[in-house]
Amino acid sequence: MGLAVFARGALTGLGVRAGKPPFPSLSAATSCLRDNNNNNNKKKQYSQSAGSHDPRRFVCYPLPHRAVLKIQGNDTRPFLQGLVTNDVGLLEEPEHAAVYAHMLNVQGRTLYDILLYRMKEAEGLFLECDSTIQDSVLRHLKVYKIRRKVSISPCPELSVWAVLSLPNRPDQDAGRPELSAPGKALVWAADPRTSQMGWRLMLHGETEPLDVIASCEKGDAEEYQKHRYKIGLPEGVKDLPPGVALPLESNLVFMQGISFSKGCYIGQELTARTHHTGVVRKRLMPVRLSSAPKDLQEGTLLQTQAGTAAGKHRAEVGELGLSLIRTAHAKETLTLKCSDDTTVTLEASVPDWWPKDVKVI
Repeated sequence: MGLAVFARGALTGLGVRAGKPPFPSLSAATSCLRDNNNNNNKKKQYSQSAGSHDPRRFVCYPLPHRAVLKIQGNDTRPFLQGLVTNDVGLLEEPEHAAVYAHMLNVQGRTLYDILLYRMKEAEGLFLECDSTIQDSVLRHLKVYKIRRKVSISPCPELSVWAVLSLPNRPDQDAGRPELSAPGKALVWAADPRTSQMGWRLMLHGETEPLDVIASCEKGDAEEYQKHRYKIGLPEGVKDLPPGVALPLESNLVFMQGISFSKGCYIGQELTARTHHTGVVRKRLMPVRLSSAPKDLQEGTLLQTQAGTAAGKHRAEVGELGLSLIRTAHAKETLTLKCSDDTTVTLEASVPDWWPKDVKVI
């Protein structure tokens, strides 16, 4: 009897008016209620599924060519402040979890390009550098450590990842990936050089990035290098030969990698003087080659079609690369000769992440 009253009340709530029973039996009414509940559950599940769908998709690229050092101690920031081109104090500001910088020699030429990261739960910094010169960076730091209260140690157990939008979603401002397990990320920061480089993720070696960013898929390191060369962003010793590259020719200002107000650091004098004259006659620029060159010597000369010296080639992956080019010839078709005496033509382009007022003749 109670079930009948319940069914009658439920049917009234569904808009069935009292009077002639719409069903020949109570079991038919109960069956109708059950079907209605099932339909509501399906709608709810669909709604939840549609709401949780994240249209943003990302690729996590492993960076085995990058190494990590840990620098800790009371003197960490003043110690680094005299060695790098950028202001280490920026890392004390909440909006700066990462800072890009170069270490220079006394002649003002680049030794190492580095990324500095604020540590989450400890006083100190992580330093990311090219893995092939990790020992050199370590020695360089220890030379200037003297009596400062600083400890410096390599972190081979850590891995570095670059997180970029999928190639069909090149706009890095479309949204920031959400971390499904933020506690596993030792570093999670926007790449300070340009938004087109996405984000940097640092993990313990045994942790997979897919366990931390649910909306990403795994890529390979070569695709990451191609992306860098396509947009014209240098990284590591192939692109920035130690003791050879000049920071302003390497577009350090455009990559937010230098402070002209922080005070003294090694190599500052020449860099500041060049900046204040406002004259940079050569730029490291992205180039597209007519074919993938073979057996190129380091620093292969570039020439115009008329045979005029136009700069030097630095590095490439396939038909994409970086060259140091005299801005006076940046809009011309240039050539280089491979060691097998074949000639490859190349054309430079101006990256769209550079300031709009940069003059390339």
